[in-house]
Amino acid sequence: MSTSVGVRSKVPHLSSRLRAAWRAAHDPVPGVPTWARIAAYAVPFTVLPSGLWRISVVTLHLPIVSTTPRAGHTLGMPDEVYVVVLSAVSEVLAFTAVGLVARWGEVFPWWVPVLRGRRVPTAAAVLPAALGATVLTALWTKVFAGLPASLREPAPPGDPIAEHGWRLVVFVGSYAPLLLWGPLLAAVTYAYWRRRTGRSS
Repeated sequence: MSTSVGVRSKVPHLSSRLRAAWRAAHDPVPGVPTWARIAAYAVPFTVLPSGLWRISVVTLHLPIVSTTPRAGHTLGMPDEVYVVVLSAVSEVLAFTAVGLVARWGEVFPWWVPVLRGRRVPTAAAVLPAALGATVLTALWTKVFAGLPASLREPAPPGDPIAEHGWRLVVFVGSYAPLLLWGPLLAAVTYAYWRRRTGRSS
């Protein structure tokens, strides 16, 4: 009896801690424009569909492709594991955009050794974010600009471009949001730079 009461008493405590952690990770700092907050929160969702597509195809073997493609360079891991790790890392990288509107993007959080509680140098956030936005915009623009030519040419078996009908639509639709990753990150980076340098007024 006492054990079950103890477990129930811990659940609300855990729930409150999770809510506090969620707020700390997401709540914007004062001065963040509404558009920048929306853009930052949208970035992880631009990456999510492609990750779900990869996991559905390679890990779960769902019939949304005719032939399951190989993941390629898997760092010694099985394909099924590799795509989960790749998708998780991609989501974590995308989530760093939220740091450009949240407190942990301006003050190092408690879990960062040595630097915890110190101000994040503006350049330390802006330069990597600006570089990432530039690379992502160029990469996915190039990929999708070459898509019409790829569709006209014969594709090797197992290449998602070789799909037809609804399978091809699902594939392209899952990756198309990645076109927004770079531009959204650039916009949020610009807002962060203006706020941190006092140019937002």
